[in-house]
Amino acid sequence: MQTTADYYCAYCGEPNTTFIDISSGLTQQYVEDCQVCCRPNILYITIDEETLEVDIQTDCEDR
Repeated sequence: MQTTADYYCAYCGEPNTTFIDISSGLTQQYVEDCQVCCRPNILYITIDEETLEVDIQTDCEDR
């Protein structure tokens, strides 16, 4: 099952939309480039098991 979720770039602060594969687990972590500034963001994804609501926290990859 796949859904979309929004996050803010850890570098430029601009909003981005990403696809989330819920079947990959309720907690996920991966790197995705910002759609605006192209810098790599580490996405920390948490999915609520009951509501399937997605929460994304970001961090800079080069820290």
